[in-house]
Amino acid sequence: MSSRRLIYDLTLEELQVWASAFGQPAYRSRQIWEWLYSSLVRTPAQMTNLPAGLRLALGETYSFPPPEASASLASTDGHTEKVLLDLEGGAQIEAVLMRYRTRRTACISTQAGCGMGCVFCATGQMGLLRNLSAGEIVLQVLAFERRLRAMGEHLSNIVVMGMGEPFHNYEATMQALERLTDPAGLGLSPRRITISTVGLVPMIERYTREGWRANLAVSLHAATDALRNDLVPINRRYPLRELFEACREYVQHSGRRLSFEWALIQDVNDTPQQAQALLPWLRGLTCHVNLIPLNPTAGYGGGSSAVERARAFQRVVQAAGISCTVRLRRGIDIQAGCGQLATEGAKR
Repeated sequence: MSSRRLIYDLTLEELQVWASAFGQPAYRSRQIWEWLYSSLVRTPAQMTNLPAGLRLALGETYSFPPPEASASLASTDGHTEKVLLDLEGGAQIEAVLMRYRTRRTACISTQAGCGMGCVFCATGQMGLLRNLSAGEIVLQVLAFERRLRAMGEHLSNIVVMGMGEPFHNYEATMQALERLTDPAGLGLSPRRITISTVGLVPMIERYTREGWRANLAVSLHAATDALRNDLVPINRRYPLRELFEACREYVQHSGRRLSFEWALIQDVNDTPQQAQALLPWLRGLTCHVNLIPLNPTAGYGGGSSAVERARAFQRVVQAAGISCTVRLRRGIDIQAGCGQLATEGAKR
C-alpha cells in the first residue's frame, strides 16, 4: 500500500503550502488545480506549464490513480455503464454512468461496502470495508467526465447513491462536493447533485443546519416501523417519527423539495396497505416519491414488483396530491444495482 497521499485529497490551500515549500509562486498551485479539475490530466507529466522539477516532485510526493477501471460493463441498450475501480489497500468501489435524453448522470460511491445492512441491497450484504476519502469520491466523477469529453459530451448530474451511506462518511462526502462544485474546478451546480441517505437523523439535522444546497433524497422503502425495521435496520435506532421530523425541518429551512426512494419488492412493500400507510407521513410535505422496481440480488430472495402493482401504488400516492413516479430501471443486464459488480469481483 502506498504511503503517498492521493492528489485529489488536497485542498487548494494545501497545494499552495506545498508549492511554496519548493519556492514556487502562489499561482503554481492554481495551475495544478486547473490541470486536475478543468483539464482532467492524470499525470504530472501532462502539466506542461509547470517547471520540470516541480512536476517530478509532484509525482514523487503524491499518488495519482490508475487510468483505467479494473472492470467495466455496458448495458445492451447503451444507456448504462458500470465501472469497478481499485483503491489503495485492495478495496474496490463501483460507479455508474447513466445516459438519458438530455442528461448524463454519474452515480458515485462514498464507502467500500456499507454498514447499514439493508437486506435487499448487495452493498449492505457486504458489510462496511472502509470509508472513502474525499479524493476517492471525486475521482469517480472525473473518470466519467473524461470519458464523456472524449465524445464531445459532459456530465450534467451526480447522484450520491452508489455504494455506502454518504452521511456515515459525512466529512469526506461534503469535502468532495465542495471540490466538484468549485467554479475553478469542475464547476457543477449543487442543484444538479442529489445525496441519498437511509435516514441517519442526526446527520440530516446537521446537513440542514449547515445549509448545503445539493438535493436530498431519503431511502424510505416502508411506511410502518415494523416493516422498515426488517428491511432497513437503522430504523430501529431512528424510527419513522424521528426521521420525518428531520425531513420536515429540512424542507422548512431549505425551501427545497425532498425526494423519497422506494424499492418496490413484490408482495412485501408494494401492497395497497403500505401505499395508504405512506400518505399520512407525506401530507403537507413538499416532496416527490420515486418508486423503483427492485434490482434483484443473490443475497435476497425478494423479487421485483410487477408493473401493474407499481402503477397501482403510484395511483394511490398521486390521488392524495403527492408527486410520484415509477422510475425506469437501468442496467439490469449488467447488474447495475449497488455492490453487484464488486461482489462478483471479490469472488473472482
